Amino acid sequence: MSFFSILLALVIEQARPMSASHFLHQWLRRWADWVASHVDGGSRTQSWVAWGLLIGVPAGLAILIHWLLSFFLGWFFAVAWNVALLYVTLGFRQFSHHFTGIRDALNEGDEPLARKLLAEWQQVEVNELPRNEIVRLVIEHSVLSAHRHVFGVFFSYALMSVIGLGPVGAVVYRIAEFAHRYWTASPGYPQGNSIDPVNHNGASLALSTIAQETWHAIDWLPARATAMGFAIMGSFEDAMDGWRHHAEKFPDDNDGVILAATAGAINVQLGGAALQPDLPGSSSTPGRPPELAHFAQVVGLVWRTVVMWLVLVALLSLANLLG
Repeated sequence: MSFFSILLALVIEQARPMSASHFLHQWLRRWADWVASHVDGGSRTQSWVAWGLLIGVPAGLAILIHWLLSFFLGWFFAVAWNVALLYVTLGFRQFSHHFTGIRDALNEGDEPLARKLLAEWQQVEVNELPRNEIVRLVIEHSVLSAHRHVFGVFFSYALMSVIGLGPVGAVVYRIAEFAHRYWTASPGYPQGNSIDPVNHNGASLALSTIAQETWHAIDWLPARATAMGFAIMGSFEDAMDGWRHHAEKFPDDNDGVILAATAGAINVQLGGAALQPDLPGSSSTPGRPPELAHFAQVVGLVWRTVVMWLVLVALLSLANLLG
């Protein structure tokens, strides 16, 4: 069931991607705003209740409908429900158009357009960045986006479905990432750690802190699974060396593991001034300076890893059926 659900969701998402203005995305923002305004009172206890409601209500509905469909209508309808939920939580097309646009602009030598597209994507000021730093940032943002929109959801769904919880893993992972991004992450870099007490979309500092802490805990295992997949599908020895010795160069250790493994897997410098320009003593991972050829290597690495995980889930599903 897991293999076919993931495969169908990926195929449908490639053919008909969801837009950022889709009503489900709008509903989630409104739900987060309602929870923050009506439940979040500023204390840690109230903030835990608010975060639990934000995650728990959609996750509870997802698993309840899954069980009801399985019990009353059969596995086909349960699979259809899983595919529908994976379609809205998993997919390359939620971010890949940014990558493609910047890559095409750089290929055509239009660096001002590339900077403009990068600034619009990540809401940062990049007017002074040289070409290789633009490439570096695009690689970092794209790899982390692939993890958060594809591999993290993929892994969480497969893990929870194995123990009979259906699509709840995908729902929890996606909404936890949304809560972190909506209530916590600073603009400009997707792994931002700093908590700005002013701009939390209505959330208190306590709720922002909890959103950050819970996201870090939820993403700990999926991040390492993604890094391991990149290591297996890339230069394994160099990726593992980067994981062990260079992950601490990044502000967030979960994202640092992924980026350090990516740097080793395709032999590219990541981190450093492009990541934290105001951080004294910041340094890059070993490897070749970022260049346009690395874009094709990143795409190949990501798709090879997708195939690897699909094959693994297929084998696990087959073993479960035969067992």
